Amino acid sequence: MRILLIEDDTVLGAAVRDQIAGDGQSVDWVTRLDAAGDAMHGTSYDLVLLDLMLPDGRGIGFLKTLRARGDVTPVIILTALDQISDRIEGLNAGADDYLVKPFDLAELSARIGSVARRYSGNPNPIISHGALDIDIASRSIHRDGKPVQLTAREWALFDAFLSRPGQLLSKAQLEEKLYAFGSEIESNTIEVHVSRLRKKLGAPVIETERGMGYRLGTP
Repeated sequence: MRILLIEDDTVLGAAVRDQIAGDGQSVDWVTRLDAAGDAMHGTSYDLVLLDLMLPDGRGIGFLKTLRARGDVTPVIILTALDQISDRIEGLNAGADDYLVKPFDLAELSARIGSVARRYSGNPNPIISHGALDIDIASRSIHRDGKPVQLTAREWALFDAFLSRPGQLLSKAQLEEKLYAFGSEIESNTIEVHVSRLRKKLGAPVIETERGMGYRLGTP
């Protein structure tokens, strides 16, 4: 997944960013709502982590604006506001979850996984796909009962296919999943990573529509 983190506390923001990256997700971190708006205008995110008290306004207003224009991107609120009334306001504004600071980073990872599975149609964190048994929560894969190790980039791409079964994904859409990892994306990056995934998981796992993109193969 590609996640947008909106958090002005630099210590907490860095910790959350590192936790998300360590989970194999890509993350863009901004500290203001205007920067968040610009980021969402130019990029398709799978999830937003939203602080409520930011230098240029309240996150609730930002969330309401998103929902008013029909944006259904999942949003998890991260805030020090711990009153029941605050939680109700956040959820009524369209948040998918509400996590009160200070929180355990492992719990944040679990909440992210839960919301992602809800939106991908996979409420069960363990799914089977042909010879593969995939534990989405722990990001582990077994092929014919044997563990398979994926790099963070490989998992980010494979997760994109898992979350959109049967859907054709363009090269540009897949490249978006890798931008936040920092290193330059070359013209053949997607082809190289798809080839590695096929070697590790089996050639049929990813199908190619020549000149158009890739999709999760039929098990």
